[in-house]
Amino acid sequence: MSIADNIASVRERIAIAARRAGRLACDVALMGVTKTHSPERIREAYAAGLRLFGENRVQEFAGKAGALGDLGGAQWHMIGHLQTNKAAKTAELFSGVDSVDSVKLAERLDAAAQKLGKKLGVLIEINVGGEAAKSGVTPDSRELEELLLAAPRFETLEFRGLMTVPPFADDPEQARPFFRKLRELRDAIARRKLPGIRMDELSMGMSHDFEVAIEEGSTCVRAGTAVFGERAKA
Repeated sequence: MSIADNIASVRERIAIAARRAGRLACDVALMGVTKTHSPERIREAYAAGLRLFGENRVQEFAGKAGALGDLGGAQWHMIGHLQTNKAAKTAELFSGVDSVDSVKLAERLDAAAQKLGKKLGVLIEINVGGEAAKSGVTPDSRELEELLLAAPRFETLEFRGLMTVPPFADDPEQARPFFRKLRELRDAIARRKLPGIRMDELSMGMSHDFEVAIEEGSTCVRAGTAVFGERAKA
């Protein structure tokens, strides 16, 4: 199947899952994950109507950005773990950072975005499974509370919601409790009506489990393999 066929298939699966959950398909964004994929393949996805893209590595995208600068309306989000020393380049290349997990990182991004005179949409990455090998703050951690309370002082950062990568399981149903936990956390934060914090977005679900994520409230699914096919070796 072509990339265009893949996108059409994923959109149909999104629509079916949304109907099952009593939701509208248009309330779920499809993000194409472009890690290891060439500018040519990204252009194919753009030609098929995709406008939202996620990259895992700053340096990899820096090498592609020049070949993609003419794609009007395309949005590029950083979705991988981000080191603070990459904050300046990230603010330059991306319109959104979906993996903020510390006040220090938020401070660096804010300072960089101020110098560029731009706003950055950000999501707080939540490590719902408490996995040591994964980045993100845990749901009831001091780090999460510090981020939430610090938000008003960041002039350029727009906190829009939460993102997670649950523990991997072959059976997508095993991810459901983790997706539900993120939704419940989002709802609990929203009820607090904290200044500088919006909780409109829930980025959860990838190629193998996004239907379950949609049933649990995802507003953005991140699909790499389902859109582009198997990744080339990095």
